[in-house]
Amino acid sequence: MTQHSNAFIHPDAKIGKDVTINPFSYIAGDVVIGDGTWIGPNVTIMDGARIGKNCRIFPGAVISAIPQDLKFKGEITTAEIGDNTTIRECATVNRGTASRGKTVVGSNCLLMAYSHIAHDCILKDYIIIGNGTQIAGEVEIDDHAILSAHVLVHQFERIGVHVMVQGGSKVNKDIPPFIIAAREPLTFAGVNLVGLRRRGFSTQQIGIIQELYRNIYNKGMNVSQALAYIEENMEYTPEREMVTSFIKNSKRGIVGEYTGSNPDEGVEL
Repeated sequence: MTQHSNAFIHPDAKIGKDVTINPFSYIAGDVVIGDGTWIGPNVTIMDGARIGKNCRIFPGAVISAIPQDLKFKGEITTAEIGDNTTIRECATVNRGTASRGKTVVGSNCLLMAYSHIAHDCILKDYIIIGNGTQIAGEVEIDDHAILSAHVLVHQFERIGVHVMVQGGSKVNKDIPPFIIAAREPLTFAGVNLVGLRRRGFSTQQIGIIQELYRNIYNKGMNVSQALAYIEENMEYTPEREMVTSFIKNSKRGIVGEYTGSNPDEGVEL
């Protein structure tokens, strides 16, 4: 471990091999930091932090502060950060409450400057959270989702795999997999074609996803009718299962209908 003399590290903290801790950073006692992680200057890592290997945490970030939730009564909870995740300047990740007991940010994620992850959120892997984006409590975000800058996400929402959310959006409905969500109020704005192609989806897979969303958003059926039509008329595929299962399990409902001229063109972000 490389520790600057002006950093404070509690003697009970568990620090892995080849960790760098820069000046004026504070590491509390109930903290675990994995091998190879870099802690920049003026970082605050509080009790309950569990930080993986090869992470980078930039100045002003605060990890595992107590929740901003009046129901919190001092219970022992954690904020867990996966391997290879980067947390930029002044980002904050609060620890959990009795609801879930933990806040989780997965591996290979990027939390940009001034973003906030509230109590009991579950972020999976390869997620990008843009500058100034604010995630309220108990939100779930699936793999490879990208939330652009200054997005506001209401508590309890769920954002599906491979989703792109336009900057400045207000998310108050669940966002199903593979789509772009944009405009005010937030709506379906096409399939995330660029993201899917970059991640190796075949033309056939993308075609299936497009057809799923044509049935859901562009054929004049309500959601229940669209799901019944899909299950009766479209062959089972993993993509079909991911979309239909997400929508069936949505507790807050999904974002509304796209109103543009071409359901597959998406929007420029």
